Amino acid sequence: MRNSHLTQHLLQYSIHPPSKFIRTHSDQLLPGWSAPVLSVLIVIQSCKLALVDRTAETEVHKCRLRQKFTEVGYKIVSQLQQGGHFADLFDPKTGLPMFSIPGQMRLDDVAVIRSILGYDVLNRGGCLTIRHPVWGSAVYPSILVTSARPQTLKRIVELHL
Repeated sequence: MRNSHLTQHLLQYSIHPPSKFIRTHSDQLLPGWSAPVLSVLIVIQSCKLALVDRTAETEVHKCRLRQKFTEVGYKIVSQLQQGGHFADLFDPKTGLPMFSIPGQMRLDDVAVIRSILGYDVLNRGGCLTIRHPVWGSAVYPSILVTSARPQTLKRIVELHL
């Protein structure tokens, strides 16, 4: 887990330059942005059970973890925007930005994490899931992007995570 941080809430986060996919397709992911994506925040939350199979129980856990990411992510996005930066969360459920005008493309958080962190993925019925080196497939991945430089994002993230 290079350059990543674990919190007491079994959450891992790390800040990176945008992947090649994000750099190449940012205008199709975030058409309303007039500044480039300079930083990507990857958040991986640990879960009590593997999230590979789609069951009522896994859906409840996914919903809870999505809500937790949205609440914290909203605070980070708001603070970045107040500082004059573009910022948004990508909904892990839909792959669409949560606050910006959506573009023609969706962001595949699993593909971004695989590309940036090099984590293995599991393919279960056409659905790809991250295989974390410590937590296995009991994880919920999320992505935040911003036009802020990595140092700025890091300072703000450390206030909230």
